[in-house]
Amino acid sequence: MTSSEVQPGAHMAAEIAEQPAVLAGLVERRAELAAVAGAIAQRPPRFALLAARGSSDHAALYAKYLIEVLLGLPAGLVSPSTVTLYGARPDLRDVLLVSVSQSGGSPDLVEFTETARKQGALTVAVSNTEGSPLNQAAELAVDIGAGAEQAVAATKTYSATLLALYLLVDAVRGGDAADARTIGELAQRTLDGSADGVQRAVDRYRFVDRILTTGRGYSYATALESSLKLAETSYLAARAYSGADLLHGPVAAIDEDTAVLAVTSAGRGGAAMHDVLDAVAERGADVLAVGSAAGDVPAALRIPIPESAEELAPVLEVLPVQRVALGLALARGGDPDRPRGLNKVTKTR
Repeated sequence: MTSSEVQPGAHMAAEIAEQPAVLAGLVERRAELAAVAGAIAQRPPRFALLAARGSSDHAALYAKYLIEVLLGLPAGLVSPSTVTLYGARPDLRDVLLVSVSQSGGSPDLVEFTETARKQGALTVAVSNTEGSPLNQAAELAVDIGAGAEQAVAATKTYSATLLALYLLVDAVRGGDAADARTIGELAQRTLDGSADGVQRAVDRYRFVDRILTTGRGYSYATALESSLKLAETSYLAARAYSGADLLHGPVAAIDEDTAVLAVTSAGRGGAAMHDVLDAVAERGADVLAVGSAAGDVPAALRIPIPESAEELAPVLEVLPVQRVALGLALARGGDPDRPRGLNKVTKTR
């Protein structure tokens, strides 16, 4: 079968299915990440910065939570254009910069990383492309090892990036990755156990025009990634909000015609979503709850997943959402492997 004869969505479907093996393989390579963590520990930073774009930006936000909660360090997301467009040269002595890019080829991230290194930062590249320009620009590099990804929409590279960041941060704090050792098995259980719920969600929301996604804590990254996946594959008008921010005004726009994808897993972030979803339910929204605590909130549909340590939940939560995005794209007559107007590597400056 030639590339032109491949069924729509075939690449995305295959790459979603690969994730349990990819994640398990990454845990087996933990020693490589621990070596990078050891180099970081030898130069303890005052604070951490994270540079990324697109799906990788959501992974960077997840890492921000990890760094602040698990390491007790302030962390922030950078704006690459301050350097690439405005020529800023901030003092980055004793700062850790983690640049996250699945391709490792974004010019603005490469330039920012090069500049940060010259300005005194300890720079770490996290990418899926060994020997990429980003890896060459950084002092240290982490290869997420997800393998080639042919679909434009990132799936296995996203979840693998999350896990790589977790393993890196856990190793910096002296952890042994005990909570992640069965992540491949949990991922397989998540995919196997969510199939019926995914199909019900596709059937229910195939004609929806707009959708709001929401989550708190670590799961806010999943809400952002869910919004992006639905927008780029199904062309939905999708918007993501932190559960806290949702109550500060945007909730007023929610009514019975609003579809809401709520990410809620066991832990403090999921518990904090209860009041949010009570308010959303009162306004008549049609809620799809995804996560290990999906059964604890008011929802029209639920996709429960296996429980994990809260800080690892985003690795699992996103899996059924990827399949919902795939299913909706196909049901609406699209090809998520070739979304209109998008390329695998976006060149920005």
